[in-house]
Amino acid sequence: MSKIRPLKNGTKKEVITRKAAALFRKKGYSSSSMRELAEQIGVEAPSLYNHIGSKAELLNEICFTLAQDYREHLQLVLVSNKKVVEKLEEIIHFHIQLMISSFDAVFVVNHEWKQLKDPYLTEFIAQRKNYENQLLQLIEDGIQKKELKKINPYVAVLTILSAVRGLEIWQRHKNNLPAAELEYQMIQHLLTGIIK
Repeated sequence: MSKIRPLKNGTKKEVITRKAAALFRKKGYSSSSMRELAEQIGVEAPSLYNHIGSKAELLNEICFTLAQDYREHLQLVLVSNKKVVEKLEEIIHFHIQLMISSFDAVFVVNHEWKQLKDPYLTEFIAQRKNYENQLLQLIEDGIQKKELKKINPYVAVLTILSAVRGLEIWQRHKNNLPAAELEYQMIQHLLTGIIK
């Protein structure tokens, strides 16, 4: 068996985490084993433990790294001087880009987060709720500034997040629709609707 080769400008732990995300997406967290992960990387299982403590640690790493990416991006957008609609467009764009570029990790975060153990589960739920509340506040601000229609902010947030999550179907089929066109069309539909 060979050694773990780090990604360019990355670490061995990042290689392990990326492969773990792919395995967890394919088989589910509960059905995946460290032995299977080692086989996919091409190393002996004990050598994984030089870089990672457990399967649970890998799930924590995947979930909290992605959650941090979402939070950091949202904070940058919220403090910008852009209009609410422009901020929403940037947020949707970021969600779509992550769904395209980091699909395995996003899928795991969307479906396997319930496998986190406390205190991580409680912390993850709190971070997720805080993120949704900040999106709700952004929608409410847009309504008050008359940049957005009088809509239910919760329904708007739910629609945006659900629509982007729906890209899982596109990822499975990739029906000849280029990613850039998909992104453009989704942003247009979510922000301007489909009524002529």
